Amino acid sequence: MKVVSLVPSITEALFDLGLTEHEVIGRTKFCIHPESKVKNVPVIGGTKNINIDKIKALKPDLILANKEENIKEQVEALMADFKVMVTNVETIEDNYYLLKTLGNTFNREERAQQFNLKIYDVLEQAKLDSPVKAAYLIWKNPYMTIGADTFIHKIMMEIGFENMFKDTTRYPEIQMEDLAEVEVIMLSSEPFPFKEKHIVEMKTFYPDKKIMIVDGEAFSWYGTHIAKCGDYFKELLAEIHAMQR
Repeated sequence: MKVVSLVPSITEALFDLGLTEHEVIGRTKFCIHPESKVKNVPVIGGTKNINIDKIKALKPDLILANKEENIKEQVEALMADFKVMVTNVETIEDNYYLLKTLGNTFNREERAQQFNLKIYDVLEQAKLDSPVKAAYLIWKNPYMTIGADTFIHKIMMEIGFENMFKDTTRYPEIQMEDLAEVEVIMLSSEPFPFKEKHIVEMKTFYPDKKIMIVDGEAFSWYGTHIAKCGDYFKELLAEIHAMQR
């Protein structure tokens, strides 16, 4: 089966499940893992601006899309000519069924189950001793955070953070003063590429708060990615534990 993936984390999952470059025949420019495999796969645009003509030329048997990451009208245009599977992953359970579905679709059931078990193990091993009030920022100018109906929120909860914006939905805009009650401010490495200079900026407002850059992929990439984040989560939580002492 020849497949085009319009979703970076799903592209990674396909290769993790054992598919080859002869099966994954198209990807977005943001599909960067695994680097050794994706470099051989043709690029069909970005997640929000796919090149439909390029996809048509590839003649895929299946296109994998995502409700949040892709544009509805573009996906619907592809549906006129191709079989399209539209995914929607907001919870750990959703992720379980995503991998189960991919395993069944590509005859990689056992491999998919191994990743699911590993993900549950990683999340079970990474736990804070007590909840820490946190804000997870994904954008600057304006500052934007994450609400309760996001995959990032579920990962935060799983490892013991209390999302201070859990009463909101999707990706609300916030002001600097909205962070007054937060213990830890997490600046994600994506989609906005927060750097150390942004920590310095925020420290002028909140000199005593823990402000840190976090790996956006570890929190937002569903599919198989979390299975590989065990060491990262342990290091992150060790840093938080040190702060609590």
